[in-house]
Amino acid sequence: MKETMRLNTQQKEKIWDVVIVGSGPAGLSAAIYARRARLETLVLEKQPMSGGQILNTTDVDNYPGIPDVGGFELGQKFRQHADKLGAVFCTGEVSEILPYKEGYQVKTDADSIHTKTVILAMGASYRNIGVPGEDRLRGMGVSYCATCDGAFFRGREVAVVGGGDVALEDALFLARGCKKVYLIHRRDSFRGAKVLQERVQKTANIEILYDTVVEEICGEMQVEEITACNKKMDKRMQIAVSGVFLAVGMQPNTSIVGQLVDLDDSGYVIAGEDGRTSAAGIFAAGDLRTKKLRQVVTAAADGANAVASVEAYLNGTLR
Repeated sequence: MKETMRLNTQQKEKIWDVVIVGSGPAGLSAAIYARRARLETLVLEKQPMSGGQILNTTDVDNYPGIPDVGGFELGQKFRQHADKLGAVFCTGEVSEILPYKEGYQVKTDADSIHTKTVILAMGASYRNIGVPGEDRLRGMGVSYCATCDGAFFRGREVAVVGGGDVALEDALFLARGCKKVYLIHRRDSFRGAKVLQERVQKTANIEILYDTVVEEICGEMQVEEITACNKKMDKRMQIAVSGVFLAVGMQPNTSIVGQLVDLDDSGYVIAGEDGRTSAAGIFAAGDLRTKKLRQVVTAAADGANAVASVEAYLNGTLR
């Protein structure tokens, strides 16, 4: 994998066909498809390591054709493919995107770049619960995606933290393969849909712990147990689990584009499968756009779709 560099003078002065903001699976997929389309392509990445959130995932077992691959390895494979096709990568945190002539000006902490189109691929961040052990054991039993990682815990005991639809759906999903699921919620009732609540309550291997918060996630190389506290009874308990699935929400990384494109009430960019946003020439791909399923495979598909829309836009055939 090539080292990500700063732009040279010639690269700073050129007008790019497309600037991709973000280098997770959506951004890297977009870079691959853009170069296959022979577009002059620049990828701006906040960190000097491509891959996005999958870099923090120990194992990825749901990307078709590449079973049992590490997240870091998969991220490298995506980046190597984009490098091979000639995409240019630059480390820089984007601070502003502004309309400029017939395209856009993308400002970073070091450069001001001109482009005909932009693909937003900054992703979304899982909300943390902020307890000891969460960061240290991330990817080693601490997960934010049951459908991504649940298969690794088949036959084991796990915990799900949260009280909304996602937490309830995660508990039901995990209960199909896990020995036992502890569903931990800090309030005395769930916020999720009633039909999901009823299904959870009828599932024999789900134990609901209301009025309870996780205070610590414990283990050496893997999650071994959690320390939880029932606030109503002021009672602490140690619960032996192999995995902890945190379902307390996501935060889309869209703060820099709130005045540029339309966002929904949760801050996600309003865009369909074609990636089109409310601003001409700006497209969205990956976890930051409005959609139901947020996984590596859907992010990669978004990148391809966004580039198809970019091509149509540049050719004047976008309808």
